Amino acid sequence: MNDKKMTRLEKYWVLYDVGNSAFILLVSTIIPIYFNALAEGAGLSEVDYLAYWGYAASISTLIVAVIGPVFGTLADTKGYKKPIFTVSMMVGVIGCAALSVPVSWVAFLTVFVIAKVGYSSSLIFYDAMLSDVTTPERMDAVSSHGYAWGYIGSCVPFVISLVFVLFNESIGISMTTAMIIAFCLNASWWLLVTIPLLKNYEQTYYVDREPHVIKSSFVRLAQTFKEIKEQKKIFLFLLAFFFYIDGVYTIIEMATAYGSALGLDTAGLLMALLVTQIVAFPFALIFGKAAKKYETGKLIKICIAAYTCIALFAIQLDKQWEFWLLAVCVGMFQGAVQALSRSYFAKIIPPEKAGEFFGIFDICGKGASFMGTALMGLFAQITGSPNGGVAILAVMFVIGFVLFSKANKAVR
Repeated sequence: MNDKKMTRLEKYWVLYDVGNSAFILLVSTIIPIYFNALAEGAGLSEVDYLAYWGYAASISTLIVAVIGPVFGTLADTKGYKKPIFTVSMMVGVIGCAALSVPVSWVAFLTVFVIAKVGYSSSLIFYDAMLSDVTTPERMDAVSSHGYAWGYIGSCVPFVISLVFVLFNESIGISMTTAMIIAFCLNASWWLLVTIPLLKNYEQTYYVDREPHVIKSSFVRLAQTFKEIKEQKKIFLFLLAFFFYIDGVYTIIEMATAYGSALGLDTAGLLMALLVTQIVAFPFALIFGKAAKKYETGKLIKICIAAYTCIALFAIQLDKQWEFWLLAVCVGMFQGAVQALSRSYFAKIIPPEKAGEFFGIFDICGKGASFMGTALMGLFAQITGSPNGGVAILAVMFVIGFVLFSKANKAVR
């Protein structure tokens, strides 16, 4: 990282990726399988289970897409970023723990949506902190370290949770008790590793407080949208990001649900996605180092092209070994495309407006993934096959690749 070790504040910032990644790993693995059990108990078909899970993910991301830019703009005001981040994080943590309470599939999905909104909202302010905790020349490396350590660090509570979930009978506890332990363990992990950042973070770039903070935030947000329209490089990047990252997040959120709907072995799915986390760790660091030698834009294009191939391969997936191969391939590019996109964007926006710009970034990222999950569920119901929903993702990646190529030319 420019031959310098990470600073203490950079390390604390990275730790939040370690914490929140524990929750998103649950979302990608254990939670869909648990929901599948609740849905089966209520008499839902496999296709409807996949569709409802996709709709729930879509609703949560759509809510964040609406509130994200407003709160992101508000967070740019002096002294506001940390408190708003803390509230969002706590909604996610409490929601994660509360997932152990509901017994009906409808109540479970409701709590899941709330927890997911807290998680996704916190990332708006967390991403915006990148400008405060490091310098522009170190952003690619620091961002990559965040995703890398997030992937490997989240394996700690996940593996412990997996022991309780897969071997609950041998341990002598019910599956319900095992799930309570898993949810509470991951919520506690998320909270504890966030404390150093909460204690040490200070907002460096900000907008001075005005008499009517909320009103002025809306005014600044309108100005930001106007600024984005006038700056071709930012506008084209966000448009490209909307399409390619939509596919990335859809694969993350729907992988286990997709495998379960195909009837693949549950334990095999969980272990395969654990492999994804392990593979993602070194490759995120490798791409972070590569960004010091090669243009970040070229590396992002490589990742998008790889994801296009992954989506095409997933269309015909129907065997356990194919899912394992897919898990390895996703791990190679998942952290890289997320980390490099985050740092790429941070370098082309005004640092004092990071909150509002990352609020809009979130619309085009996690907020936009409502389209991929919803379309995947819809096409699965229309075709009557889980495979029918995957084809749309390949189209998303192709569009994203073409638009990003144009955006990268505008940045130069």
